[in-house]
Amino acid sequence: MRLGIVAAVIVIAGVAVVVARTGAQADLIPYTDSDAVALGATLYDEHCAACHGANLEGEPNWRERDADGYLPAPPHDVNGHTWHHPDRQLFEITKYGTEAMVGGNYRSNMGGFGEVLTDDEILAVLAYIKSTWPPRVIERHDAMNAQVGN
Repeated sequence: MRLGIVAAVIVIAGVAVVVARTGAQADLIPYTDSDAVALGATLYDEHCAACHGANLEGEPNWRERDADGYLPAPPHDVNGHTWHHPDRQLFEITKYGTEAMVGGNYRSNMGGFGEVLTDDEILAVLAYIKSTWPPRVIERHDAMNAQVGN
């Protein structure tokens, strides 16, 4: 009898963990996972830093369109607007590209990385980016994620 109760508790705990890691968890980006952050830093250097800067600083005048109508790469640090978007949207922009997600006549040099990086690698890059934000920004971002139910 006691073994059956222990087994039931383990099963319930396991289900709770699965639920927490799926839709019930506010955060999709694993920014507290040191392995994901380390992988993300490497992948960011390889695939993102050329445009978004080695220190996540973005390109100069990132809010002003160039002669061809494209916006320069924005910063991903606290000075940019990355943290203004929920995890799911950040993931989709990275996977599919900005134009695909915004639609209309929006022009962007940010293509999708879905054929270059796996979903877990995209999440790792985003984990690295988010891990660099100050605690107050992370708190605001987490609150937004909770509101939209990532």
